[in-house]
Amino acid sequence: MLTITDKELIIDTVSRLFINTDNRNWPKVKALFTPRVHFDMISLAGGRPEIIMSQEIVDGWDKRLKVLKAIRHQAGNYLVDIQGNDASVFCYGVAWHYLPSKTNRNTRTFAGSYDFQTVKQDQEWKIDKFKYNLTFIDGNPYLKKS
Repeated sequence: MLTITDKELIIDTVSRLFINTDNRNWPKVKALFTPRVHFDMISLAGGRPEIIMSQEIVDGWDKRLKVLKAIRHQAGNYLVDIQGNDASVFCYGVAWHYLPSKTNRNTRTFAGSYDFQTVKQDQEWKIDKFKYNLTFIDGNPYLKKS
């Protein structure tokens, strides 16, 4: 009999976040978050960490990623620490953004890591904290439709 552990379910939640973002399946992305999320992208965009509604995250990603022809995330080296119904997750991540252009500088690559906090609600693990830690950007940082 196959038994899925909480650790596997937590990693699955984070992997689904990346896959559904790549597929721009915003309802499925939103469903992976708690309604309010501690959101921190300051290493990429500046500003301050905020507690925002999951719908704001989805709407922002939809708006910024809409112009791109393709998006791909690859994550790995998951470290999960479970404390009852809460778990912290660390992973490395690389994201590629692709948009054909006249200059042939078609890609932008982000490399970094993520710190997530998840909480178990109704037998599902939901993301209630999202922090991105940018290490570097490579390629064309200014992808624009030409």
